[in-house]
Amino acid sequence: MSTTSTKVTLPSDADISGRSFGEEEIAVLKRVIASGTLNCTKGTTVRAFEERFAASIGIPYCRCATSGTAAIHAAVAAIDPEPGDEIITTPITDMGAITPILYQTAIPVFADVDPLTYNLTAATIARKITRRTRAVMVTHLFGNPCDMDPIVDLCRAKGIRLIEDCAQAFCATYKGKPVGTIGDVGCFSLQQTKHITAGEGGMVVTRDETLWRRARLFIDKAWGYGDPKPDHYFLALNYRMTELAGAVALAQLDKLPAMVRHRVAMAESLSRQIEGVRGVQPPKITAGASPVYWKYPLRIDTGIIRGGADAFGDRLKEAGIFSAPRYIQKLAFECEVLRDQKTFGASRFPFVGEHRRGDPPVTYDLRDTPGAVEALAGVVVLPWNERYTQDHVDAIARAIRETAGALG
Repeated sequence: MSTTSTKVTLPSDADISGRSFGEEEIAVLKRVIASGTLNCTKGTTVRAFEERFAASIGIPYCRCATSGTAAIHAAVAAIDPEPGDEIITTPITDMGAITPILYQTAIPVFADVDPLTYNLTAATIARKITRRTRAVMVTHLFGNPCDMDPIVDLCRAKGIRLIEDCAQAFCATYKGKPVGTIGDVGCFSLQQTKHITAGEGGMVVTRDETLWRRARLFIDKAWGYGDPKPDHYFLALNYRMTELAGAVALAQLDKLPAMVRHRVAMAESLSRQIEGVRGVQPPKITAGASPVYWKYPLRIDTGIIRGGADAFGDRLKEAGIFSAPRYIQKLAFECEVLRDQKTFGASRFPFVGEHRRGDPPVTYDLRDTPGAVEALAGVVVLPWNERYTQDHVDAIARAIRETAGALG
């Protein structure tokens, strides 16, 4: 039986209880519908959003896509790896940040993470660099930036491109710099649960005009709109965002700063309230970073809390807090697509083939990522959104204290 005194009903980012849609989005949608132009190649709304989003983070180039995954795909395509090249990334991420690597004929290589921040580090990346490494892709997990300075220094020294996956990190900064502007190219997501949303959608941002042009072309079948003699220059897809999605994103953008401030204030309130509770820890913040709390990763000391993260999550569920113990449950390379190399037919391409002649076989082993194993074993990811009130946070803090007391 639960020891929590009351059951809380939390706003959910899956519906209007935890999302901030209103007359602003409806007004822009009405203008788009009235125009009769729903395609961004002829419309103006997606273009307006791109310009305003780029300005908001102080970068010259932004291009919208149909999803965060499409944005990642465009970023990888802009870097243009050769078949069999390697891109180092994190094993704690969504598959949408990994499959674009395979579709561009490169191979994901997984570095370990800091078990307390859940993020890649320069030291763990360095151990995975080979002659085939073409790029590094870091993920600012849960809205807490990676320690970027040493990662940038490492990539520059090795001549390796750096992609930032900022899907969970709108408005986060590292040493005063917005995430997405620190590496060579940044990617954002407008999926349902993100800080702002259009249901689906994504953005690619960069300061590099060459990368920008290639990403922009890739999103539009590599057709050179506006060129003197346009053609389909290379293999590419149609990832264009519609004006309808752009309308919602444009209205959401005005609300983003206030919504992020509120998320941060509520998260900091929870951290204060659970500081010192035996067996649990608030999120560890990267030095010099300003996190934005896409979710709230609660750290469970499995040596103190009986049953660890799973038992803790079960208790919270009884109190109405539907958390995610162990987050994604298993590391990315444990999924069948990577474990069994199920890619194109039975070929196992790009893992095997003449393009890998002379290179060691690609293998994935949990023993290579002890930090990531430890990270998942001890995390309970609490839901979070801009509709939380102080009463909600107080109830969550109370449930955490009571659960820790019962299981400690």
